[in-house]
Amino acid sequence: MIASTNQPFLANAPLPTSTPTPLHLLGARDIASQVASGALRAVDLVAYLLARIAALDPHLHAMVDIDAAGAMAQATHADRLATAGQHLPLLGVPFTVKDNLWVSGRPATYGSALFAGHIALRDSWSVARLKANGAICIGITNCSEFACKGVTSNPLHGTTLNPWGVNLTPGGSSGGAVASVAAGFSPIALATDSGGSTRRPAAHTGLLGFKCTSGLIPNPWGFDDPCRDLGSIGIVARDALDCAAMMDVLADYDARDPLSHPLPADMLSKNSAGARIKNFTNAVIKVPERNLRIAWSTDLGCNFAVDPDVAAAMQAAIQKLRAASWQIDDAAPQWRYTTQSYPFAMQQYAELAALYGKQWRANPSQFDPVIGAQIEDGLRLDTIELAGLPLRRHYARVALSDFFEHYDLLLCPTVPVEAWSSDLLAPQMICGQSAGPRAHAVFTPLFNLCDVPALSVPCGFGARGLPVALQVVGPRYADMRVLQFGAEIEHVIDTDFSAPMLRL
Repeated sequence: MIASTNQPFLANAPLPTSTPTPLHLLGARDIASQVASGALRAVDLVAYLLARIAALDPHLHAMVDIDAAGAMAQATHADRLATAGQHLPLLGVPFTVKDNLWVSGRPATYGSALFAGHIALRDSWSVARLKANGAICIGITNCSEFACKGVTSNPLHGTTLNPWGVNLTPGGSSGGAVASVAAGFSPIALATDSGGSTRRPAAHTGLLGFKCTSGLIPNPWGFDDPCRDLGSIGIVARDALDCAAMMDVLADYDARDPLSHPLPADMLSKNSAGARIKNFTNAVIKVPERNLRIAWSTDLGCNFAVDPDVAAAMQAAIQKLRAASWQIDDAAPQWRYTTQSYPFAMQQYAELAALYGKQWRANPSQFDPVIGAQIEDGLRLDTIELAGLPLRRHYARVALSDFFEHYDLLLCPTVPVEAWSSDLLAPQMICGQSAGPRAHAVFTPLFNLCDVPALSVPCGFGARGLPVALQVVGPRYADMRVLQFGAEIEHVIDTDFSAPMLRL
């Protein structure tokens, strides 16, 4: 067990102004504060991180594109802004971008040979927003082909490995994003999450992974994604406050995205100058209200299997929360049987077939065979199965909405296993029983179907000393409450979840 190094949780804690901490351990808020004050130059930080990537990424294969000259130019601009007194929220903060999002002028390959020569004509909306608020794009991270696999490997860029052990997978499809943060290449990362692709890899690497309420972060242009209506921009960070700092920048309305919608009033306020600001950081630095109605379920009411050591670590975390005077009931949503047994990947397979079925049939050698098999499954689906998808989604939404009439938050596992061998597509056994290829991924997709916010927070370690995580789920638009309670879990658990590679 790693000794605890976390500082006590303080409401309204001031931003730190200086620290002897090694540069790759600095969080986003620390960096922005120090760059703004002149205590740290962004060019020095970026040069340091580029050297770190060059030394360590050959062991991880997290990065698929690094624009060193561009990153240094952005850092120079950030230092000029600091000198001019323009203290932007994320000034000088490096970030990485998952390869299914776009960075203008850089390769955007979607992990696929189909896009091997593609150069992005513009920044994705979230990339542009981070840059506009002072952040520095330091590189692009690996993902599975079309972001449609539970590990991060593809024929174009190879296999991404886990900073907790280079014989392990970080999960997928955002394995490159989490590996970049867990190894200290950047303090934050942009990812995507259509069924758990941010939350599960974050759980396997001791990080926080957040999926917001559907549509809260616009994503109006880019690749044609399968399951776009289930997806969200994913946020990866080392603590809840940095997640909140990103949400303060990214949550917004843009009519160019049909899934986008105006923000609820409680997410907004005005500063002393009368400018509109988001309230995520202000919410997260406060202790949650003690009257929260919280539920905990080991199996999400669906008889999902969990390895005993993983379940024990989560139960220990729940007991710590109860000992800290949080009232937590054992309860789960009452899903319809057709919902909990629903093959959640069906929509993904169908949309993959619609997007890429012709290319697959014409030249299968261009594809990851695992993705090819998904396309074949999609081509075999009949119209009745497809027509039933919206109704099954409706049933899931109704069940979870009914549950949140009685509870404010739901706690459950993010993943039922520790990270497994990078040689395997999925763990072969869970709870002593043979496991199918998606059995490790069952705890996250329901919350994409239901459009609700969900956060993965590290809470303990399994039998092999690898991190495991609780998932914090709230009703639609309860994003601030979810992040706020995530910060409380960090405070109560009070354990360092730094990957071994982060300490190099």
